[in-house]
Amino acid sequence: MKAKPTTEQIARYADMFSAMGTEARLRIMQLLLSAHPEGLVVSDIQSELSVPNSTLSHHLEKLKNEGLVHVRREGTFLWYTANTDALTELLVFLYAECCTWNKAIKMDKPDLNNSRNIEGDNNE
Repeated sequence: MKAKPTTEQIARYADMFSAMGTEARLRIMQLLLSAHPEGLVVSDIQSELSVPNSTLSHHLEKLKNEGLVHVRREGTFLWYTANTDALTELLVFLYAECCTWNKAIKMDKPDLNNSRNIEGDNNE
């Protein structure tokens, strides 16, 4: 049996979820995942999401500080990529701690166009 997460790990996961808890940051993560593994330069993120530069910098810094994105410099460009290892760790935590023993989540692919899946209404 796998050891339960420590209090520190759970606090870290909470901080990571909190960092993604705004519409703008969630959209950034979705965009970076769609560009994985190459990532995107800041100007491409900005033009795609129509976010002011100062606001985008704040959001990217928050995501970076929580370990959700990686940043690399190439010349004068900053490239951002989603940290898929961290995202996988979050998903494993949720699945293992919340859903394995009571089978609350079916392993079928969800239909993201169906809001009932997101709201948790599995009654058919």
